[in-house]
Amino acid sequence: MFRIPYRFLALLARLAVRSGRSKDLEFIVLRHQITMLRRQVDRPTINDDDRTLLGAIAAALPRRLREGWIVTPETLLRWHRRRIARHWTQPHKRPGRPSTDATLVSLIVEMATDNPTWG
Repeated sequence: MFRIPYRFLALLARLAVRSGRSKDLEFIVLRHQITMLRRQVDRPTINDDDRTLLGAIAAALPRRLREGWIVTPETLLRWHRRRIARHWTQPHKRPGRPSTDATLVSLIVEMATDNPTWG
């Protein structure tokens, strides 16, 4: 779901870096971090939209311009790994043999009681 906005933001960020507007991206990141910090009093809670924006801009900015962010590069990589894992995770299935239908169980019990010589 977040793949399309992420790619769009990353494309815009790369275009801004190529055109020499990396300072503008840095200002955008700093302003966004300030708005995130204003939302709470305690430790900042970062939602998926924040992660998408920061990840897309971080992919386009040179490493030296990423200093002073409220998230570390390891955090950005962890977000990316989780997003990839969430995308490729299969729905959880119950392990083992599937349960037997109740009508089939009642039929088997009925047949067993009708034929006592069966093993």
